[in-house]
Amino acid sequence: MSTREIIIDTDPGQDDAVAILLALASPDEIDVLGITAVAGNVPLALTARNARIVCELAGRPDIAVHAGCDRPLGRPLVTAEHVHGETGLNGPVLPDPVMPLQEEHGVDFIIRTLRAQESGTVTLCPLGPLTNIAMALVKAPDIAERIAEIVLMGGAYFEVGNITPTAEFNIYVDPQAADIVFKSGVPITVMPLDVTHKALVTRPRNDAFRALGTRVGTAVAEMTDFFERFDKEKYGSQGAPLHDPCVIAYLIRPDLFMGRHVNVEIETNSELTLGMTVADWWGVTDRAPNAMFMGDIDSDGFFALLTERLARL
Repeated sequence: MSTREIIIDTDPGQDDAVAILLALASPDEIDVLGITAVAGNVPLALTARNARIVCELAGRPDIAVHAGCDRPLGRPLVTAEHVHGETGLNGPVLPDPVMPLQEEHGVDFIIRTLRAQESGTVTLCPLGPLTNIAMALVKAPDIAERIAEIVLMGGAYFEVGNITPTAEFNIYVDPQAADIVFKSGVPITVMPLDVTHKALVTRPRNDAFRALGTRVGTAVAEMTDFFERFDKEKYGSQGAPLHDPCVIAYLIRPDLFMGRHVNVEIETNSELTLGMTVADWWGVTDRAPNAMFMGDIDSDGFFALLTERLARL
């Protein structure tokens, strides 16, 4: 298996942090060309800060982190401090980053990198709202055919919504951006709530992180200790779902996931269902499939992979 060149677009977020750590712990499979931050779980200043904190936690201050868009394309920013805490990384006590934030805007970095690398070799990995990706596609339409794939965390079908009755948070924050991305013609793989709600950090799984006895293992355990309180109360589940690491795990072990190639449309107008990912799971329309929409995960295999990789850091 060849190494995949990726750009991580993210709004850290504890689960985003674990996804970044997984990618940086897997250099044989993944080459992180850079990280772009977007406003989402918390405002942009914090997501750009948190991305650098995580890179330093992984011992990778050489990773270029770029700040991108600070608001959605066409509506006010909605954030999720009620889930992730006021910093976005509540739980562990981590030092402020020393590594610099790059001067180049995240959208410009995405465009420049896709134009510089061989066409069809760079995978975009959005872990938050799709604002940066959509802006890049609008600003430079030529990059669409150069993108190998977009593997994103967002949306839901059977699990419906987690921020409204019908919408998943990342898509709801910027539905206009999501609409642009899903209509772009770029190959898309989606990790919706249908998958990520099955990737639960149970007590034994979190104990395994803590038992690594490393800074990274302890920090990840403390992150999930913090944000699992929200999901346990909301869903009555055994722990917190690790949404975003599913994106990176798919790049390493696609066999852990099962889904269908279906049509996905984004609701951008209705006040009732704004941000809904309307997935034609049963093929009842004549709309052409535009996304591999995942529906299941081997959760034991996922956590075995995650624990093994985190142990490397």
